[in-house]
Amino acid sequence: MEENFLVHIKDQFFDFVWDIGPTLIKAVVALIVGLILLRLIKRFVKKVLKKSHLETSLKTFISSLLSFILYGFLFAIVGIVLGIEATSFIAVFGAAGIAIGLALQGSLANFAGGVLILVFKPFRIGDLVHINETLGFVEQVDILYTRLKTFDGRIVTMPNGNVANSDVDNRTMNDIRRIDLHFKVSLEEDIEEIRAIILAAMKIHPEVLKDPEPDVWMDSIDDYAMNFYARSWCVSVDYYPMSWHQLENIKKALDKHGIKIQIPKQEFTEVNPVQKPKDN
Repeated sequence: MEENFLVHIKDQFFDFVWDIGPTLIKAVVALIVGLILLRLIKRFVKKVLKKSHLETSLKTFISSLLSFILYGFLFAIVGIVLGIEATSFIAVFGAAGIAIGLALQGSLANFAGGVLILVFKPFRIGDLVHINETLGFVEQVDILYTRLKTFDGRIVTMPNGNVANSDVDNRTMNDIRRIDLHFKVSLEEDIEEIRAIILAAMKIHPEVLKDPEPDVWMDSIDDYAMNFYARSWCVSVDYYPMSWHQLENIKKALDKHGIKIQIPKQEFTEVNPVQKPKDN
């Protein structure tokens, strides 16, 4: 009895393999051929995009979106080869799409954010931006995320949905940028002398732009010092090293002329302790 049952199971298994085998082989062949074609198509598209004049961020976005569409198309073809009817397949995809859409609302928002970024272009690859308390250079913009590289070498990945809904401070969108420095000097110093010293110190650096010209103004006077603002312009990408150089040059020039930067001081007077009455 047991032998007959095992023989029956064996026959059923071989019948199933014989019936499904050709279809399964076709599906595997379709999958392998599809993967090869996908690789060739992606390679061809990358070459076309590389030769095009599109922005780097848009090229990355198109490449990522194309990969997603091609793999979905290949999955559909393999399903049809396995015998799944097209209508049933579309219905299953529709139901799955609704379920996935509800489960991945954040990802869909990131996708929409990526489209908005590429359409309105608040920044491009290589721009120095300040987003959500992070300052860094834009490394990559794909269909879901934006990646920034900070000055200390960290890679910060931000969802495009958050980026699209945040204030973006693009610090290299304009070609030039102004350096603002603040100094406090004694009330006894001569205003014109201070202005001449600071202006000369700022103009020493060869990368300082002559148009607009550097300028120095006394902004206010407080109880212990005069407040001066020194302003000069430079190319945006050189802003940080230029601001450091300007600060050092001005400090050295003021020291050379014996002018000290004022720092508020507090003077304390020693209070004599209360003397205890002497015992009689």
